[in-house]
Amino acid sequence: MLKRFFFIIFVIGISMTLFAAGEKVWVSSSGATLKADKSASSKNVASLPIGMQLSVISSDGSWYQVSTQSGQKGWIYRGKISNNPPSNADSKKGQGNVLGGLLSSNIKSQYASDTSRSIRGLSPEAKEYAMKNGTPKDCQNALDEVLKLKVNPSEIETFLKTGKVGEYAE
Repeated sequence: MLKRFFFIIFVIGISMTLFAAGEKVWVSSSGATLKADKSASSKNVASLPIGMQLSVISSDGSWYQVSTQSGQKGWIYRGKISNNPPSNADSKKGQGNVLGGLLSSNIKSQYASDTSRSIRGLSPEAKEYAMKNGTPKDCQNALDEVLKLKVNPSEIETFLKTGKVGEYAE
């Protein structure tokens, strides 16, 4: 009985790997690199521009072994890729998810205009909700001040490393 259970788990694992093999994904984060191994600290194999199509060879946790159209192979963190190609507007502006898709999402919004923002801002609906529910003006002003702050990519990288977030998680 126990052997059967482990055999089923093994077959499911192999099936998932085979299913992932050949899948197409696209680079969605600026500064994405192809790594020699499945570790943020491993050697960089190549820099990958936003919008580059990759073929999935296999996956291991949050890391995907991929190949480029030119045949280069390596590993990339899941948060730096998307299952969908970026819109033309995003790839032309060099936009992407600078935080590496910590939640594996690529938010497309008219408010997401600058990848170096620390926070994207409130939607009109959120502002309306705050007004209807009597959010104090000093809270709104404090939020406006925070929204003016900018964070550069190296500061974000330092934050991710120090906090062991995303591809730096252990």
